[in-house]
Amino acid sequence: MPRGTLSETQQADGDAETPLSRAGERVLHIGRDRPIRISAGHRLLHHDGKCSRPHGHNYEIAVRIVGELTDEGWVVDKGVVTDIIDEWDHRFLVEDGDPLVDAFERSGDADGMVVLDSPPTAEVMAVILEEKLLSALPDTVSTVSVEISETSELCAGF
Repeated sequence: MPRGTLSETQQADGDAETPLSRAGERVLHIGRDRPIRISAGHRLLHHDGKCSRPHGHNYEIAVRIVGELTDEGWVVDKGVVTDIIDEWDHRFLVEDGDPLVDAFERSGDADGMVVLDSPPTAEVMAVILEEKLLSALPDTVSTVSVEISETSELCAGF
């Protein structure tokens, strides 16, 4: 019997296996070879050095998602992943309690800021994006790993 065809028994029983039912868990890489790029500013409020000053980076982000195939035939819709990451594009990331929060609000630019519970380091950003993605993606997803490159010398992730 040629590959991709059903046997007469499978056709009669209606219990045909499909690539979706045989696939098990699969891995989807988004941004592995061509990273997702966002530009964002931040500062590390309690850092004793240059990073305590407001500055920005052109971040490169790669995401690895493990899960079962959905009825659509994919692990997840790439658009859902990129929409979540884009929430940080052209924003200023600050830690809760940073005086810049009040300054952004007073200036009318509160929508240009993202307030995090922890310092906005690449390591923390990777954890937060992993958590945001896991909560937004279907239950068929078992693992999400995010890698964030802040510079060509600094990359954080799982």
